[in-house]
Amino acid sequence: MHTGAIDCQAFFEKPGIVPTMLDLVRRNVRFFAITVAAGVILRVLFLIYFPSVVNDSFIYGDIAKNWLRHGVYGMSDSGGIVPTYIRLPGYPAFLAFVFAVFGLEHYRAVLILQLFLDLGTCFLCASIALRLLGERSAKVAFLLAALCPFLANYSGAALTETLEVFFTALAFDSALRGFANGAMKHWILCGIACSAATLIRPDGAMLPFVIVLYGLGRAIFRKGITTTPAQLVRMLSLVAVITVLPLVPWTIRNWHVFHIFQPLAPRYANQEAEFVPMGFNHWVKTWIVDYVSTEEVYWGVPGSPMEVKQLPSRAFDNQDQRAETARLIDDYNQVLHITPALDQRFEALARERTDAHPLRTHLVLPVLRIVDMWLRPRTEMLPSDSRWWEFNDEPKWTVLAVSLGAIGLAYWVCGLIGWLRVHPLAGSGPLLLLVAVRSAFLGTLENPEPRYTLEMYPILIVFAAAAFVGRQEQSLSP
Repeated sequence: MHTGAIDCQAFFEKPGIVPTMLDLVRRNVRFFAITVAAGVILRVLFLIYFPSVVNDSFIYGDIAKNWLRHGVYGMSDSGGIVPTYIRLPGYPAFLAFVFAVFGLEHYRAVLILQLFLDLGTCFLCASIALRLLGERSAKVAFLLAALCPFLANYSGAALTETLEVFFTALAFDSALRGFANGAMKHWILCGIACSAATLIRPDGAMLPFVIVLYGLGRAIFRKGITTTPAQLVRMLSLVAVITVLPLVPWTIRNWHVFHIFQPLAPRYANQEAEFVPMGFNHWVKTWIVDYVSTEEVYWGVPGSPMEVKQLPSRAFDNQDQRAETARLIDDYNQVLHITPALDQRFEALARERTDAHPLRTHLVLPVLRIVDMWLRPRTEMLPSDSRWWEFNDEPKWTVLAVSLGAIGLAYWVCGLIGWLRVHPLAGSGPLLLLVAVRSAFLGTLENPEPRYTLEMYPILIVFAAAAFVGRQEQSLSP
């Protein structure tokens, strides 16, 4: 690994240079064929041995079936169909398409299609690296993406992550091309990708926000743009319009059916008038750090009993708080439901803890949650025990957890090295901005889950590829 710094600013701004993946693949057919084969094998292994069709999958699938068969965007309830807005229509539309072609509840076909979409993400990672750093880094990025077990794992899960990651990578690849040559076709494709990402997950709205914000900054300071500031602003406006346009009928539908303004989906996926225990959520934020607590405590409420021993020591500042927490948990366990009165008591406890340690609640714990989401072994979709550090699981699953943790750390370290070696104000700016904005957002959540960082893995992979490149490369001809 070389130590010389890379400045991709000059490469990014060279007019007329449009690196293409097609040329790169033609020149390296053997490399890409072997790497694609390895990537397919890895994903097939996850699909065969660890396919994941979980509760969320069935929620999306139920909406898709009702939409497809009855024309109602809703969920089955007591033999009827109740309209809903707790999930955005992007992933149910994808499932409805697959079910229409391959048969209802054909989740195997869903996973196979996701496998190929994930391979598409690998090519997009390589394309971004090619534009920013050159041929060698593009090949490294493709290899790192194809062999990434975390992307491969989620391609075998009937969840939104694979599609969201694909459209995130597509949006950035298109945006970088648009910044380089100002062609409208790239900005249109960027807008379509941003729209798709937003329709799949509400936090996907951060993607167009980051791209437009970064682009406006370039227009204002006239930093490295090949078009006039006015032209760039028009193209960014086009991205914003394309992103928002599909949300208009969704918003109108929600207003017509539920009489509420809901352009995305509720933060807590709650139905209309469903009580959200915000006091409990605020209390959780005063101590939660890791995924284990999400799995063992947060997800179980309401419906499952809690125990004081499940809470870490940082959940209590003194014996009085421990006693009050035990009383709250006992009262909750009586009904396995958080009433408004009980929620107010959780809120009072949360306020007491926050007032006593505001820095801990608002800074230290959010940072620790971000670190946990980035670095913990990503075993949430695998049989490994979430408490992997206790080493009381079957040896093979313990080895798997530790290995995945080491691989994740290696990706992160290489990404950090690559980031330090890439000029921070070069074409990598929008990528860095998304990592900063999204990571900060994740720190505000009370349910740290490693999957929430997957949308940033194409960026991590591009920077990791930069760690293996020692000099500025010559670009490909268009």
